[in-house]
Amino acid sequence: MASPFVRNSRRVGARLKRRLRSEGPTVHYFHQVTDPFSHLAVQTLDRFSARYRVDVKTHLVPATETAYAGDAERFEPWQRTDACDIAPFYGLDPTSSEAPEGQAIAQVEALLAGQTTAAGFAAVAVEAGHSLWQGRQPAVADVEPASKEATAAALQAGKALRTRLGHYYSAMFWFDGEWFWGVDRLCHLERRLIDEGLSRAPDAPLCVPRPVPPPAVAPHHADVTLEYFPSLRSPYTAISFRRTMAMVDRLGVRLSLRPVMPMMMRGVPAPAAKGMYILADTAREAAFYGDRFGHMVDPFGEPVRTAFSLFPWALEQGKGREYLQSYLDAAFADGIDITSQRGLAKVVERAGLSFAQASSHLNNPTWEAVLESNVQDMLTAGLWGVPSFRVSGGGRPPFSCWGQDRLWRVETEIIRRARA
Repeated sequence: MASPFVRNSRRVGARLKRRLRSEGPTVHYFHQVTDPFSHLAVQTLDRFSARYRVDVKTHLVPATETAYAGDAERFEPWQRTDACDIAPFYGLDPTSSEAPEGQAIAQVEALLAGQTTAAGFAAVAVEAGHSLWQGRQPAVADVEPASKEATAAALQAGKALRTRLGHYYSAMFWFDGEWFWGVDRLCHLERRLIDEGLSRAPDAPLCVPRPVPPPAVAPHHADVTLEYFPSLRSPYTAISFRRTMAMVDRLGVRLSLRPVMPMMMRGVPAPAAKGMYILADTAREAAFYGDRFGHMVDPFGEPVRTAFSLFPWALEQGKGREYLQSYLDAAFADGIDITSQRGLAKVVERAGLSFAQASSHLNNPTWEAVLESNVQDMLTAGLWGVPSFRVSGGGRPPFSCWGQDRLWRVETEIIRRARA
C-alpha cells in the first residue's frame, strides 16, 4: 500500500483502463453541502478547470457515515472550526462555526442536483453555499431546484460512484486511481497533472498551493508552549514527528510531550476503506516531505502498551522525544519487529538509553494515568485524532488543531504569539 511501486502501478493501471475505454483524462469531484471543506474546495474549481486539460465531473453526495467520522460527537464541530480557520490562508471565503439549518440544506441540494457541468455546478455551489453558511435563504437566479426524487437520485448516484471508486468522504477529488482530499491535497493533484503534461501553464504557480508560515521575527519563543499529542500507532505521527521536533528546536518554543493511546485502542472506528486511504495518503505526504515511511510492523495492542510503559522513565532520563522517534522509525520505516523484546531493546538503545536499565520499568502501570490525562485534555479541546497540537502563551487564548498537514498552521500560530 505504501510503496512507490504500488502507487505507480495503480496510476498506470487506471490510465490504461481509461484509454482502453477511449476516455479522456477526467477528474471527479464529490461535493457535500454540509461539509465546510467542500465549500472551500468548490471555490477553487473554476480556476482549476481553466488551468488543466481535464474533464471535471461533479457529483453530489450525502453526509459522511458515522463509522467513517471517527468521533461522531466532535466530527462536525471540528470540521466547521478547522475550515473557518484555514480559509483565509487559502484566500477563500470561510464557512461558519454554526451548523446550517435543515430546510436550507435540502434547498441547496435541490439547486445542485440539476447541475451537470463543472462550471455550472461550481457557480451554483459557491453562491448557494455562501447563503447556506451565512444563514440566509439559499436561492440562485435562473436556477430551478430539482424535485425531491431527482435530488435523492443524484445523492445516491454520487455516493454509489464514490463507493465504487473506493472512498467514503466528501470534498474529494479522484483522478486515475488516486484520491485527493480538499484544498489540502490539491497541490498533489496539480503536480501529478503537470507531470503528465496536462497543465496549460506548467511553469505557473499552483492554483492552490499549500500555505507556508511567515518568517519568524525572533529566533526564540520561550514564552509560548506547544503541547504535542502523538501516538505510537499513527502513520501520520510517524512521518511528522521529526518535522515537529525540528520546528520546536528552530523556534525555541517550550515543548510538552503528551502521547496518547492509538485511536482504535480507544474505541474509535476505522473501517477498511479508511485505513487503506490513510496508508496511501501518508505515503504520498511522506514522499512530499522526504520522510521515510512504508517498511512497517503494526504495533497494535500489547506492544503499544509495553512501549508506553517505558515512556515515563525515558522522559525522566531526558530522552522522551528520542524514545518516541526511535519507536516510530522502527515501526513505520525500518520494519523492526517491535512486538518482540529484541525489537523493543533496539528501540531503547537507538534512543540512547540502556535496555538493561529499562527492563525494570517494563509494564510499570504509572503510564496509564499519564496517557489518560493526555487523552482527556485532547478531547476537551474538541480533538480526537493524532497528531494534535495546542499552542498557548504569548498573550492569546489557546489554539488547538489536528493533523500533520496543519504543522504550517501551528508554526504560524507560534510566530504570531511571539509578535504579540
